[in-house]
Amino acid sequence: MKDMIEHIARSLVEKPDEIVVSEEIAEDGSVLVKLAAAQEDMGRIIGKQGRNAKAMRTLLNAKATRENRHALLQIME
Repeated sequence: MKDMIEHIARSLVEKPDEIVVSEEIAEDGSVLVKLAAAQEDMGRIIGKQGRNAKAMRTLLNAKATRENRHALLQIME
């Protein structure tokens, strides 16, 4: 899941080297994916009215559902 979010985020921004994605697995099996980017690229990550962020969350949830898990995407500022 981490790799998918990292790939999408790197394709959206102007500074792909500054993308940092981490993954934490809770005791109940749920996954928290944290995404950090350069401050000037945050608008591209979030998108107009949050469309890009919503699309990434939708894809993450679809992948997690296939693995019988629950996943959350947190965009760090």
